[in-house]
Amino acid sequence: MIVEGAARPRGRFPHVRVAGGFAFVSGTSSRRPDNSIAGASVDAMGTTSLDIREQTRAVLRNIDGILAAVGASLADVVQVTTYLVNMNDFGGYNEVYGEFFDETGPARTTVAVHQLPHPHLLIEIQAVALIPRGGGDD
Repeated sequence: MIVEGAARPRGRFPHVRVAGGFAFVSGTSSRRPDNSIAGASVDAMGTTSLDIREQTRAVLRNIDGILAAVGASLADVVQVTTYLVNMNDFGGYNEVYGEFFDETGPARTTVAVHQLPHPHLLIEIQAVALIPRGGGDD
């Protein structure tokens, strides 16, 4: 399912796939619908600033919006896999992640990757959520 109002996928895949009562959210970044990237800015001199905290917050909000389209929310997430371009960003990512989830939250794996589809992206997260009864389509 392609979710109206979300940044279009950069390939032929859905934002989310519902099966067996679960929502499988494709890897999601901090990209906005207009293709700008939350947490990435370039000043007048061409210097790029990238903020892992802002990007992490935007990714999780993007996932929440995608889940809302199938009748779920971040509270329903049971598993996440996070891809970080630089493990030096783990602290900032972890700090913001803790604003959304605690030890009762989803199982989590975090891995380092060489790069993501845009050089300004520091993080991508994929998620699996259990859709509450009455939400989504099987």
